[in-house]
Amino acid sequence: MAKRKNGRNAGNGRNVKPINLALQGGGAHGAYTWGVLDRLLEEESLEIEGISGTSAGAINAAVLATGYTHDGRPGARAALDRFWQRVSEVGRFGPIQRTPWDRAANGWNLDHSPLSAWFDTLTRLFSPYQLNPWNYHPLRDLLDEVVDYQVLKACPAVKLFVSATNVRTGKIKVFTCGDLSTAALLASSCLPYLFQAVEVDGEHYWDGGYMGNPAIYPLIYGCKAQDVIIVQVNPIERPDLPTTAADILNRLNEISFNSSLMREMRAIAFVGTLIEREKLDHDRYKRMRVHWIEGEEHMRDLGVFSKLNADWEFLTHLKELGRATADAWLAQHHEKIGVESSIDIREKFL
Repeated sequence: MAKRKNGRNAGNGRNVKPINLALQGGGAHGAYTWGVLDRLLEEESLEIEGISGTSAGAINAAVLATGYTHDGRPGARAALDRFWQRVSEVGRFGPIQRTPWDRAANGWNLDHSPLSAWFDTLTRLFSPYQLNPWNYHPLRDLLDEVVDYQVLKACPAVKLFVSATNVRTGKIKVFTCGDLSTAALLASSCLPYLFQAVEVDGEHYWDGGYMGNPAIYPLIYGCKAQDVIIVQVNPIERPDLPTTAADILNRLNEISFNSSLMREMRAIAFVGTLIEREKLDHDRYKRMRVHWIEGEEHMRDLGVFSKLNADWEFLTHLKELGRATADAWLAQHHEKIGVESSIDIREKFL
């Protein structure tokens, strides 16, 4: 991690810009976020203070923080590389695999694969309590292997905020470094039609995306940095009306998993307007500078079942897309960090 000189300069003489990251979930699509993070970690003028993540975003955050705490930026990048390679190895035994026909006809999209149709029907007829009575989770052992919870609890280099949805109350639960565990990360990524609800301290949780994908408010109240970079995985807009059953279900999934983030963005815009009009105390309320990295033009072509595709070729393809997008974004917006938002929140969400 680049050291500050006099609290403001990186080792290469450039000003350090403290930032927070907000990482969406999206299963295997989290490899796109892997690429974004890999590129941001190369930028020594940026210093990550906190990360709020959900599902795959939460796991990316925990792996990054583990590597960062052990060995700075190179350690974070290496830890993310190892994690996604291991995901691919574990995914070889998953139910959704690309057939030669899928590769020729559908590219990366698996929504029209016969295997996907069979798996979709199976999960609609039987619950995970019936299909998986032993409650096996392919990521449980992998997370135990790659995330160092003791290091994160003792002295994390990056503050972590992991969101899950309480099944009983419907409220969001935010796990922080002090109470992070493999169970908490599995809770944040627990899709209820695939896995049994995850129990943590007597409560049961489903995927955090239902209530915060990701939650922004922990970064506002738990960190000093006023700049937050949101890494979007789930497309917000689609130009065409979905008319097939698969497309309708995919669009409903996208809207559901973006709704909480859109509500928070509208709230941030509203508070910003009140601060501008001097209706709120500047010392009490923080005005956030919001930045957005997204790959909608690429992610729109990927259906919901590609989120279960752990093929190494697919994961590295997404990583390179993420790196390229982040690189282009930095070239265009780096100078705005610490100065102003790089998106118009009102135009995008109001």
